[in-house]
Amino acid sequence: MSIAICPGSFDPITLGHLNIVRRTSRIFDQVIVLIAVNAGKTKPMFTIEERVDMVRRACERYPNVIVDSSDILLAEYAKRYENPVLVKGLRAASDFEYEFQMDLVNKHINPKLETMYLTASGKYTFLSSSVVREMAAYGADLTGLVPIELKAEIEEKAKTWRK
Repeated sequence: MSIAICPGSFDPITLGHLNIVRRTSRIFDQVIVLIAVNAGKTKPMFTIEERVDMVRRACERYPNVIVDSSDILLAEYAKRYENPVLVKGLRAASDFEYEFQMDLVNKHINPKLETMYLTASGKYTFLSSSVVREMAAYGADLTGLVPIELKAEIEEKAKTWRK
């Protein structure tokens, strides 16, 4: 069985993330969307538990996708599975530089771990969770940026997040 791990903070999940998950689910037998704790993010909008719940709801249309969370290094988490492949979405060349560095670190920890990159669909090259959080904090319309079933929840949370 081929297994992919799509890691990220997903704070919140965007349509760009879902695009990568959907495409990955057509390539691999099983996809694990992994909500990882990012030590560099000091004030997340959503708790890990909220993000897991939101990502599960957004991904329920994909039968071979499961959602998990972890607070350990990604390369260590991947050791739980036989020959998993990390799948990372790339929006721009700057994403590749960062992800390439992360790949080298991951290989140092887990030499068998492979990484595959999927380029973002054109309409999502500008989209990130940071952009969504900023827009939501100022009351901008999130239509076409986040899963419709999560839009109101994200907008509501944003009202109190920046305070």
